[in-house]
Amino acid sequence: MAGGMTQATTHSLDETHLRELLTELGEQARRFRFEAAPNPCVGAAVVAHGQVIGRGYHQFWGGAHAEIEAFAEAERSGVDPAHWDTLVVTLEPCSSTGKTPPCVDAILARGIKRVVVGALDPDPRHRGAGLRLLQDAGVEVEFVPNAAPLERLAPHFLRWTDVDRVRRPRPWTIAKWAQTRSGQLSPPANIGAGRWISGPQSLKEVHVLRGRVDAIVTGVTTVLADDPRFSVRPPGDPARPPLRVILDSYLRTPVTGRLFEQPGPGESAGAIHVLCQGGANAARHIALSEAGAQVTGLHASEEDHVALRDVQEWLWTRGVRRVLLEAGPQLLSRYLEAGFVDQIRVYTGNVFGGRGESLAPWLATAKLEERGDREVGEDSVFEAFLPYAE
Repeated sequence: MAGGMTQATTHSLDETHLRELLTELGEQARRFRFEAAPNPCVGAAVVAHGQVIGRGYHQFWGGAHAEIEAFAEAERSGVDPAHWDTLVVTLEPCSSTGKTPPCVDAILARGIKRVVVGALDPDPRHRGAGLRLLQDAGVEVEFVPNAAPLERLAPHFLRWTDVDRVRRPRPWTIAKWAQTRSGQLSPPANIGAGRWISGPQSLKEVHVLRGRVDAIVTGVTTVLADDPRFSVRPPGDPARPPLRVILDSYLRTPVTGRLFEQPGPGESAGAIHVLCQGGANAARHIALSEAGAQVTGLHASEEDHVALRDVQEWLWTRGVRRVLLEAGPQLLSRYLEAGFVDQIRVYTGNVFGGRGESLAPWLATAKLEERGDREVGEDSVFEAFLPYAE
């Protein structure tokens, strides 16, 4: 517990109400776990004269934190901000600038007199820092232990802040693929032009996801087979185009591909990076550079591919924290076997049969955590977290 912080009395009626509210906020926040990861599931509520006048949740990575969403709803309630006396939040408010400004600053700016938290930041670099800043500013801080435990609400965040991962950092990686009902990653040649398995609603979801990552990673085999753009279009956020990173050991990426086309109206596309083995074809290096790609040589793995650990380190040093892996079965399998995938999203289209390899054998034995299933149009989708592996 942070020094000087009050622990609510377990026998008080007030503490019972707070505990129930924290538990409710935490369970509601879990709805957004796959969109927010690697950030934690957080819920917050603004209280005025004993009544909750605003609730908020951290709904997606890079978006407003729960406290800011709760303030926004409280403002819409019409209650005078002078009467906002308490902020209840499942996790200690952040004190550092990341994708968004510190929530501590927003709390102080609104004159909140009391902050009640259900869990402390597990990251030792930040643990207790936000609460100390609030206390130093004269805000009363209370801690209600075990009301919103991260072990239940956001175990993925505990892995993200684990000391081993902090010591050897790598981006949070989401592997996304579409499969037919029989498990193939390529449809029959007469369906979806031999490329598309998912329906239009799922494709829209993918554009939203692309707008919420720092980089898209793929392999040259996918580039050669599908000639993709990896752009962001509405309903995705074109203002945040991710880097487009191609793993291409021998620089086979064609300069005439759609990757190098200018984005169309309302569309955006991030910078192109081609990661190859050091010393790859010099003429191809020059041609790709002249076409607009940035080419970087990395170490080769024992299997004569670009070493994935080098790729992960390269991404991290460039500020990439959340990655979308959109690739074929070979590269997907390499990432999965290396333990570099943290989260999966699998679209199963209303298509039978198909061609090529399947990841069904891997799925049959994989240890999946926090799995969620839903329907999108005619497709079924499941998401899950994978255990931390190093």
